[in-house]
Amino acid sequence: MNNSNRAFLTHLFDCAVAAADPVKALQGRLPEQPKGRTVVIGAGKGAAQLAQAFETLWNGPFSGVVVTRYGYGARCETIEVLEAAHPVPDAAGLAAAKALKSAVSGLGADDLVVALICGGGSSLLPDPPAGLSLSDLQDLNQALLASGAPISVMNDIRKCFSGINGGRLAELAAPARVCTLIVSDVPGDTPGEVASGPTVSNRPRPSDVAAMIDARGIALSDRLTRHLKAQPDSGLPPVDKRNETQIIASAAISLEAAASAARARGVNAWVLSDRIEGEARDVAQVHAALARQVAASGFPHPAPVVLLSGGETTVTLRHKGRGGRNSEFQLALALALEEVEDISALAADTDGIDGSEDNAGAFVDGTTAARMRAAGTDPQTQLQKNNAYGAFFATRDLFVTGPTGTNVNDFRAILIGDLP
Repeated sequence: MNNSNRAFLTHLFDCAVAAADPVKALQGRLPEQPKGRTVVIGAGKGAAQLAQAFETLWNGPFSGVVVTRYGYGARCETIEVLEAAHPVPDAAGLAAAKALKSAVSGLGADDLVVALICGGGSSLLPDPPAGLSLSDLQDLNQALLASGAPISVMNDIRKCFSGINGGRLAELAAPARVCTLIVSDVPGDTPGEVASGPTVSNRPRPSDVAAMIDARGIALSDRLTRHLKAQPDSGLPPVDKRNETQIIASAAISLEAAASAARARGVNAWVLSDRIEGEARDVAQVHAALARQVAASGFPHPAPVVLLSGGETTVTLRHKGRGGRNSEFQLALALALEEVEDISALAADTDGIDGSEDNAGAFVDGTTAARMRAAGTDPQTQLQKNNAYGAFFATRDLFVTGPTGTNVNDFRAILIGDLP
């Protein structure tokens, strides 16, 4: 891929991330100051940056604690920033969950809880119910991550094995008012799905969760299975009508920002969808087909044009290779576009980390697969081994940004034609 195309695609990614900037996202969204105390809580990969932004914008007194992934912390003056493991929880996550529960305990009706929630919070707040342990939740997360289930299904399942998620943290904060401000990383932006909704009253019946598990053949331990069966199949408690929930940043907003940046450069932009789900390698085949169609016919948009999409794909682990869903998408795309000229692409996670590696994603063009073979690695073999990271490392096509401070899920941009 030539340097100008790589720079253009990187610019679009940067514009998408900038559209979810924490200060910009929180500006004008904060609630009125309460008569009583203000307590800030938060969880997710961008929680520390949201906490920083809150400190910049809030005029009254407050206290608070948030938890983020190791290496994603940011300096705050008042709010305590904790770090824990993601995507598989650890003991630091247990301590963080305890700290957030303590922060909202004993509040009164005149008090306010501001919850800053973004993707990654499910793993960062492990709170095993009675009879379960951290080890049980680690087993659960590993089974879910390997299953290929969409994020909505994984988070609905997690809610049945948590003392925090599915609105339970808001119930603990009652009678205080809870204002939840969400940076959405889930397709469709359903508030209760982001970070498994610790302050949003939205959890399924255990019988429905059991059906999800059976339908996908997810193998749970005997202890987890017994816990699920022992739960009452009842509805949710009534929601406090004073509570408020807002989506303050999302993939849709970020994709439109990228589209505007492309048009400003004289490149047409086609936003396919902000809520694409499915197996990463299969989604890549569909994107490749659309790109080939545009390249061949100019329909529905003439070149130069960039195809943009968001959402969250999944990877069913067949082997223990290295890589995340965006790298796997790109490896499948490289094979599907082999020897096709004038098409280049970037796919990356907007939080800066694809899976558990150090890259956000990878670059691809029609020469990528051939260059991998020349470097001594077969792209088809690496795809079957779920080892996309190694394949792109060999060709120096990894896209590395470091933590971005936000998370609005996958970003995919496919450029067709020459830049003007």
